[in-house]
Amino acid sequence: MSGDVLAQAFVYLLAAVIAVPIARRFGLGSVLGYLLAGIVIGPFVLGFVGQEGEDVMHFAEFGVVMMLFVVGLELEPSLLWRLRGPILGLGGLQVLLTAAAFTVLGLLSGLAWQMALAIGMTLSLSSTAIVLQSLAERGVLKTEGGQSSFAVLLFQDIAVIPMLAIFPLLATVDVDHGGEDSHAATTLVAGLPAWAQTLAVIGAVAAIVLLGRFLIRPALRAIAGTRMRELFTAAALLLVIGIALLMTQVGLSPALGTFLAGVVLANSEYRHELESDIEPFKGLLLGLFFIAVGASIDFALLLAQPLLIFGLVIAIVAVKLAILFGLARVFRLSLDQSALVAFSLPQVGEFAFVLFSFAQQEGVLTVAQSAPLVAAVAISMALTPLLMVLNERVIQPHFGTREAAARTPDAIEEQSPVLIVGFGSFGATVGRLLKANNIRTTVLDLDSDRVDLLRKLGLKVYYGDASRYDLLESAGAAEAKLLVLALDTPEKTLELVHTAKKHFPHLTIYARAFDWSDAHELLQAGVAHVYRDNLDTSLRMGCDIMHQVGFRAYHARRAAQTFLRHDEVALRELTKRRSNQAEYLSAARQQIADLEDILLADLADPDFDRDAGWDPDTLREESRSGNFDPRIAPAD
Repeated sequence: MSGDVLAQAFVYLLAAVIAVPIARRFGLGSVLGYLLAGIVIGPFVLGFVGQEGEDVMHFAEFGVVMMLFVVGLELEPSLLWRLRGPILGLGGLQVLLTAAAFTVLGLLSGLAWQMALAIGMTLSLSSTAIVLQSLAERGVLKTEGGQSSFAVLLFQDIAVIPMLAIFPLLATVDVDHGGEDSHAATTLVAGLPAWAQTLAVIGAVAAIVLLGRFLIRPALRAIAGTRMRELFTAAALLLVIGIALLMTQVGLSPALGTFLAGVVLANSEYRHELESDIEPFKGLLLGLFFIAVGASIDFALLLAQPLLIFGLVIAIVAVKLAILFGLARVFRLSLDQSALVAFSLPQVGEFAFVLFSFAQQEGVLTVAQSAPLVAAVAISMALTPLLMVLNERVIQPHFGTREAAARTPDAIEEQSPVLIVGFGSFGATVGRLLKANNIRTTVLDLDSDRVDLLRKLGLKVYYGDASRYDLLESAGAAEAKLLVLALDTPEKTLELVHTAKKHFPHLTIYARAFDWSDAHELLQAGVAHVYRDNLDTSLRMGCDIMHQVGFRAYHARRAAQTFLRHDEVALRELTKRRSNQAEYLSAARQQIADLEDILLADLADPDFDRDAGWDPDTLREESRSGNFDPRIAPAD
């Protein structure tokens, strides 16, 4: 038995190692490589793997669970809240309209309404595993179309829950529910009344949220204190497997449960460590899942009923593609982003295998009805990478926005005491000031057009993604003293902070922040020197306005200095209270009131000589007291 397991593992791994590089070489993506590998080693080509394929599929589906956990770790609750429109609107309408369209087609083909509705709901789902992997490989997951696709997939995962509840009500065939394979026997809540099952589901979700906030973080802190990497990896796997088991026992999707846990832990200081520990297992299991999908395609049935199955595939892809493109345009996505959504999601998802099997168990569909549908599902999944290549190479160049070809990072030939990452308007100002004062810097930027333009202006700028540890190291991070982060997005800034803190802890980091929330995140990540975008410009404008309405220049500048000093102290104090919203808001209101009292008291002070400003003695006194800040220039 152990020899058979080792032989099967060898076949799966060998197929992946050979097929994936070939597929990537031709620009087809790793997903299609895995699918083709599964087809080749499956029972209908070489026959290296056979009837155990279904068991492998169930095991490999755990890769989808891990993937949703990692996705959740990258989504803060605030970002998830901002996506509520696409999730409920675009995702909800997609499931509703697609299910309705296929239900109508089923009725027109002569099926009973119960069967047509079950098929329609199942075909409305898309493959989370294939779509997210393909979007990430192409670097478009963070685009508007990529985020919209993710929102639709998230709603679909949630929609599986009511679908499982509705299917038993659609039964048209008498079946025996007493066997060991009965779906009812697989959960702890199956024998409970409906209200008790609902309470159990709500309790399980609440348990994940509460454990994530109050138990898992202290536990991870204690485990991290042992400084044993393998123990932390074991804890990460234990967390994912435990939540998956809990969700399964209350009849929920394990992928949805682990996604929720990931969102709860998205603000944890161990988020990146969890992600890096889970990533290898996730990638391997997802690859195994794609191979199992390829091996599960029933070519015997395909040869027996080719017109039926290919007709189903064409109908599924065409209907879903049209609905997705139309909805994307209704939600005001551009043509290229609408095409990205439409060509990413027209397949049927992995949950269809579960739902069709469940439909057979509950007497909703017969084996003869579900078998061609299962084959069509597998083929539609296998076609997805090809559809995305079609969109990328044919549709986008003619009707969308052509993406620039990936550029190889520049070879960095110098090492300097200061590294500057990001050379837009903010970073360029810092860099030019340092260069003008003969301070050597090494500059990195990820915008290739900006790099080319700056080089034409005579500035030495290197192209490359500094969030990559190897590129940061080649830029001289190990020998540098200071790291200046002037990136255009807070997410990239925070990612680079974690990379630098982990691999180059000696670096003193100076980081650009975009707002208070971003500044809080950087301070919590251990960045001592945080500079908020537009703060100094806003204060300088305030100085000029005060001077224009009649205040003396010295008093206007003194008020701005007081405001800045008080605001910096308030920022750090409020960061400590960020986890408790009520306490945070109360402290913020008090800080605002205190600042107003200080400024009004200064204005009303009869001993304050407004004509004493700008003489050398007063400036020296201001500097010693901490009121002087050269960032705010005197008003004229």
